[in-house]
Formats: sequence, structure tokens, C-alpha cells
Amino acid sequence: MKLNLNIQQRIQLFVTLSVALIFGLGLAFIGNKAIKTARRNAVELTQETLQKYSLDIEKQMGADMESVKTLSQAVSIYKTFPGDSWKPVVQNMYKAVLRANENVLSVWDSWELNVIDSSYTKPYGRYVYEVYREGSELKENQMFKSMDGDPPLYIFNKTEGQQGFETINVPYFYTYTGRQEDNILMTSLVSPILVKNKFTGVVGFDISLERFQNLVRTIQPFEGSYAVLISTDLKYVGHLDQTKLGQDIAEDFPEDFVMQGMDVKIQNGEKFNFFGNGPDGNSYYFAFNPVWVEKARTPWMLGIAVPKSTMLADARSTTWALVIVGLIGLLAISLLVWWISRQITANILGVTNLLGKLSKGHLDSSMTVDIHTSDEIGIMAEALNDSVVGLLKKVEFAKKIGTGQLNTNLELLSEEDELGTALVEMQRSLLAAKEEEEKRLVEEDQRSWTNEGLAKFGDILRQNNDNLDNLANSILSNLITYVGANQGGVFIYNDDDKGNEFYQMVAAYAYDRKKFLKKDVLVGEGLVGTSVLEKKTIYMTNVPENYIQITSGTGEARPRCLLIVPLLIEENVLGVIEMASFTLLEPYKIEFVEKVGQSIASTLQSVRINLRTQALLNRSQQQAEELSAQEEEMRQNMEELQATQEESARKGNEMQSYIEALNTSTYVVEYDPDGTIINVNDLFLELLGLGREEVVGTHHSDKLQLSSIQQKEYDKFWMDLRAGRQRKETNSFKVAGVSYTFEETYTPIRDESGLIYKILKIANNIASKGHK
Repeated sequence: MKLNLNIQQRIQLFVTLSVALIFGLGLAFIGNKAIKTARRNAVELTQETLQKYSLDIEKQMGADMESVKTLSQAVSIYKTFPGDSWKPVVQNMYKAVLRANENVLSVWDSWELNVIDSSYTKPYGRYVYEVYREGSELKENQMFKSMDGDPPLYIFNKTEGQQGFETINVPYFYTYTGRQEDNILMTSLVSPILVKNKFTGVVGFDISLERFQNLVRTIQPFEGSYAVLISTDLKYVGHLDQTKLGQDIAEDFPEDFVMQGMDVKIQNGEKFNFFGNGPDGNSYYFAFNPVWVEKARTPWMLGIAVPKSTMLADARSTTWALVIVGLIGLLAISLLVWWISRQITANILGVTNLLGKLSKGHLDSSMTVDIHTSDEIGIMAEALNDSVVGLLKKVEFAKKIGTGQLNTNLELLSEEDELGTALVEMQRSLLAAKEEEEKRLVEEDQRSWTNEGLAKFGDILRQNNDNLDNLANSILSNLITYVGANQGGVFIYNDDDKGNEFYQMVAAYAYDRKKFLKKDVLVGEGLVGTSVLEKKTIYMTNVPENYIQITSGTGEARPRCLLIVPLLIEENVLGVIEMASFTLLEPYKIEFVEKVGQSIASTLQSVRINLRTQALLNRSQQQAEELSAQEEEMRQNMEELQATQEESARKGNEMQSYIEALNTSTYVVEYDPDGTIINVNDLFLELLGLGREEVVGTHHSDKLQLSSIQQKEYDKFWMDLRAGRQRKETNSFKVAGVSYTFEETYTPIRDESGLIYKILKIANNIASKGHK
């Protein structure tokens, strides 16, 4: 959004805003620092108050706990008196203590029955004696408790007492009269009775917590602040609101109770503080300090809640005072800025009017400013006048450029004259565009010339692709003429003699007359051979003295340039074109020859393939006739082979019959070269009465009892077999009470490579008879 303000208004607005911004930042800094200081001071005062009253409560409860502790020590001593003589002494002592301490409501003890009565053996059960206050009278009571088991509270006191610790019981409401209106919030201070270092029972004070309630009401370090006293079981023992006594603290802090871990910190006696919302929904600073009494491991917690608004009240008052003073100062500065800005802007009106005319495009030599001052406004007027003169010169320059006078000069006002520089750059751009257009026309003519040439040579290549010599001559003559060269030659790759390849000149041209020359070039030989080797175009404007001469009707002369282009296809050089000219060849003509060379190479490859294909076709026809004769001979060989196969099949069937006959009439066993059975026929298994799996895998020597001499002979037997020598043996043994004598033949069997891979045993039964 654009503000429609004059200079005076702008100066006043911006200066006022700047001062206001600086004032605001300073006020924010001072206010923030004041708030931080106030908060820190309030926190320190709260902590000091909390520490003071925590110690005060510790002293009061500590004094009561010390009395209980002293009483338990005295009782433990009296208990050592003979018989029950100690009981009246202790009871009178309880009454004396009760009369001397108004804050004590009851003094009592609890004795373990299994300690004071040797006939009682149960782990629970106790004798209790108590003296309590009822109005101005002292009453006493004796009873047996926990006869069916100890309650949780006594178990806690007992467990702590066995470890030598005093305890502060959780607060509770109790009435000695039995009337509800006489309920008193109290707690019990308990100390163990240790007789000869053995836990015997406990002594306790029942004390009213009203005095701590009265103390908590007086703790108010700030307006609106209040204090609370919390027991270990997280109940209010003291509170400004009497109705909250005995209430769980978690009801007032449902969120902070969990987030701050208040239950764990209170029960562990940890000091902590935090900012949070109170039960009334307002923001408070909460600080808590533990209250430890003697050796009791059940700390209480004193807390103070201070409204956050009260902590920062002084800081806010200071801040408002600063705001009022600042506003008055800001008003005074605004009036002063208004007077100064009016004095400055009065002389600027003339310059403004002139600039208004310039903004509308009006410009003439009468547009000058006459201000007789030497200040910044006078300097501004002089600069404006110089700008008008410079603009008039630029207008004249632009008009000349518009009429096509592109070589007109413009004198710049300075190195920072952006408009003048832009006009000069425009002049240069127009000149460059003119030159670029002329260059584009030349390039367009060259592209047209190239495209026409490519189309022309495309037709030539299509018309002469069946004769290599005619194709080379036609290409060379047309290429020399089209490029404007004077002389040339075409070399084609010749690989008819493998191992003796070379490039053969197949066409030559000079001044419209063919030169039937024969010239062969090897790879790397001369400039042509170098072009083949490097697979690159060679263009020379300094032709060697005796390399080539161009002959004409007036004699011979050395050409001004030489162009050698390899005919490449897939990195294979199929030929070379060499051209010489009296005039230098322009780059686009060299590029054209290279493009035509690619087409020529492709056509040359096709022609060579066609010629070779024709030769191969002729050769294949000859080979087909030879193949026909070979097929007849092969047919006769196949008939003979078929007869041989039929004879082999007949012999194979006959051999299978022999094997079957052998298996049904003799005993056959196969061993590996180490003597392990790898196969056995069914006839032998029937004789042994065993299954195949019981025989295969056993060794030839199994169940043989051999002497040292027989063992040597046995080793030699297998060495002969592995050496390829056949062995015949006669062996006798019994099977199912029947004696057998076998004539056995062991034959080594070889594979295709001549290695022995198994031993075949064929055995015949030559005698057998039964034995009982």
C-alpha cells in the first residue's frame, strides 16, 4: 500500500516512528529486566520464609519426638525391674508427661505379647496401655490388640522400630468422646522400646495438629500468598482453608501432580519448586521444603504458593511510569520534528515541480531551476540542471539512431551515466545485429549450397553403385567441379592379398581430363597414408615443394592448398579423397567434402559387399554341385552304418541274455578296488539269507580269521587284482549248517581310460552237504 504523503509528512512520520521504536525497545528491555529482578527477589524471599518456618516446625515436632524417644528409653530401663513392679512407675510417668505437655492428647505404649509373656508364641498380639486427656481429666485404658494379626499401621511402626527408627504416623481424625463434632486432626509420634537391643514394643504420643494449622495461617510473605503443610501420605495437615485439612493434594494439582512428580518428591523429602496454576485457576509460584524430624524416615513438606501477579506488581508499576514519561517525550519530539521538516521542504518545491514535468516526458532547454543556496538543495538543483542538458543530448542521439545513422557518437556524462551507457549499448547491439544478419545470409547461402550438393551426390551414388571404377570417376569429377578445386584422386582400400593390404588409386582428375595413373599407398605412407592412420582430415595451405603440381595449358604450378579426407565408416577407412586447388577452400566446403565422404564410404561398403556376395554366389553354386556328389556317397555310407547298428543291437540283446543266464546260474559279486562290496546278485543273497542292505558296504575280509602269513597272502591277492591280474580261488564256508565249496573267478573291470574301477567275482558251487 502506497502512502500519499509529502516530504514533510514523511520526515515527521519516519522520525517519530524511529523514536517510538527505540523507546519501545528500551522500555521492553527495562521492563523485562525489572520483571526478572522482581521475580528473582520474590523467589529468594519465598525460599527464605519457607526455610525459616520449615526449621520452626522441625524444632516443635523434634521436641515432641525427643520427649517420646526419652520416654521409650526410660521405659526400656524400667522394664528390666523384677516382676510387674515397673508398670505403676511407667503409668505414673505417662500421666506426668501428659500433664506437662498441653499439646499432647495421649501417651500410650504397645508391648509384644511374645516378649513379655514367655508362654505366648504367636508372632502377633500385643498389650496396650494408654493415658488420654478428656477435658480437664486424665483417663487410662488397658487392652489387648492384634490378636488376629497386626494392622498395617502397626506393622509399619514395628518394622521401622526393629531398625531403630522413630516414625511419624499419617494424620487422622479422632475423637476421644465419640462425638463427631469433637473430631481432632492428629498424628502419632512413635519411638521403639529396645530392651537389651531387642524390639519389645513402642511408645507413642498422640498430638494435635491444630498448632501447625495456626502456624501455617500466619505464613504470608506476599499479599494473596498462602502456605500448606503436607504429610508423607500427601494429605493437607495445614492449610489456609480449614475445609481442606485431611484432603489429598492431588485433588488441587491433577496435572502438576503427575508432571512434577510431586508424590515421589514429597515422600523422598526432596526440595522443589515450579510455576503452575492453582486450584482457583490463577498462576502461582509454588515452593516446597521438607520437614525432617529426628531419625524418622517419614518427612513432611511445607509449601508456599505466591500469586505470579503479586510477584510482578512493583515491576509493572515501574513499567507504566516509564510508558507515561515516554509518551510525553514522544509528543515533544514530534512537535520539534514538524518545525524542522517544514523549514527543509520549503526550498524543495521548485525542484519537485521540475521533476513533475520530467516525469510526464516534457523536456526543453528552458527547464532549469534557479535556487541561490549552497546547501544540499542547491547542489541538488545544479545536478538536476546538468541532467536536463544530458537528457537533451541523449534525445538528439536517439533521433539520429532512429534514422539509421548508427555511427553517431554520444558523450557520456560520467562513468555512472546508466542511460547514456544503455543508449551506447543499444547502438552496439544494432550494429551487431546488422553484422549478424549479413553473416546469417552468408550462412544461409552456404547451407543451401551444401544441401544441394548432398542431394546431387546422393543421386550420383545411387546411379553408379554397381561398378567401383565408374563410381570413383563420377564422384571425383563432379566433386572437383562442385567444390571449385583443380585436381584430385580417389584411393580405395585393397585387401585381396591378405597381409599385403594397401590403398589403390582408382580415379584421378585434372582440368576436365582423366589421368589414368596407377599409384598404390600403404598405411602411414605420405600424407594419404597418414590420413588413413590417424583417421582424420588433413588440410594444408603450405603444400610441400615437390609433393604435387597442377598442370594447365600455361605450364605447371604448385597449388595453394591440399585437402585429404578419409572415407570412414564405423572407424574403418575404406578409401581416401585427395584434392588440390589454386584457391583456398573455405571451412564449409571442407565440411561438405567430409559429409559427402561419409556417404561415399557407405556406398563403397555396399558395392564391396555386393561384389563379394556375387563372388560367393558363384562359388556356392560350384560347391552345391560338389555337395550333391558327396550326398550320394554319404547315403551309401548311411545304409552301411544302419546295417552295422542292427548287428550291434542283436549282439547287445544276446549279451543281455548271457548276463541274465549268468545271474540265474552263478553267484555274482562286485567290489570296488579296495574290496568293499558295491553290488551282489539276488541268487547269492538267497543263499546267504540276507537283505541287500546288509551285504552292500561290507568288506571282502569281514568274518575272516587270518594269521600273519595268511594276511600277507591276502594283501598280495588284492594287489594283483588292482594291478589288473585275474585271480581264481577255491573257498569253503557254512551257511545255515550247510557247507559250501566255491570256485571263484576275480576279474578287474576297466573304464574308457583304462583305469580299474571295480572287481567282478563269479562263483560256482562245486560241492555242498548238510551237517547237524
